[in-house]
Amino acid sequence: MLRPRIIPCLLIHKGGLVKTQAFKAPKYVGDPINAVKIFNEKETDELVVLDIDATVNRAEPNYALIAKLAAECRMPLCYGGGVTTAEQAARIIDLGVEKVAVSAAALADPTLITRISDAIGRQSVVAVLDVRRKSGLFAKGYELCTHNAKTAHKQDPVAFALTLQDAGAGEIVINSVDRDGEMAGYDLALAQQMRASLRVPLTMLGGAGSLDDIAALLGACGLVGAAAGSLFVFKGKYRAVLINYPTPQQKDQLCKATLPWPSVQ
Repeated sequence: MLRPRIIPCLLIHKGGLVKTQAFKAPKYVGDPINAVKIFNEKETDELVVLDIDATVNRAEPNYALIAKLAAECRMPLCYGGGVTTAEQAARIIDLGVEKVAVSAAALADPTLITRISDAIGRQSVVAVLDVRRKSGLFAKGYELCTHNAKTAHKQDPVAFALTLQDAGAGEIVINSVDRDGEMAGYDLALAQQMRASLRVPLTMLGGAGSLDDIAALLGACGLVGAAAGSLFVFKGKYRAVLINYPTPQQKDQLCKATLPWPSVQ
């Protein structure tokens, strides 16, 4: 039986593990390698690691750190940050990573997704789109942004997600900027729009503050990936740092919340 994926997302800033709110004010929460070891023990479905400095600083992926993460990680690992060429993606895969995430570079040139897909296989290509609600008194809908939400773009998020799907992305991750670190629930309206349009696997990131929020996402959208940062590194209303993950029994309950969803033709 197909099961939803419940995915911790770790952010790397200046070599450390951090958590942000609305892509701002990164708070140091620990060592990324130590976090991976704990998630190994908890038998996590999958792990996403995003270097939030690389694109802003126009830096290459940190291959030394990637090699350490891949050597330690006992679950499928997705790495993103600074990837701008198919050669870089192939090198990351050679280090033992299962998936490579691309964000700003794909927005600038969607054909990059095709080149990476040809190099490493569609199943290993993840396109990450940072999406936020348009601002302004009469503004409606959503917009894409890049460079830690500092740069806005005119493309419609759903239409562009379809463009990247057609270009060769094997998975689309929608990162909700407005919900980042708020722990007040996923943007279900955005999730449903994306789920209704895409054929490839969809993962939602941003907003989860409890397992009930994950259940709400699965109930609204069916079989999607539920990614979260704060939920899996903080505990309690005072946000004490504590790496955590659902127990097998809790995951079984979440699976029961997953409603059937019609296939997209």
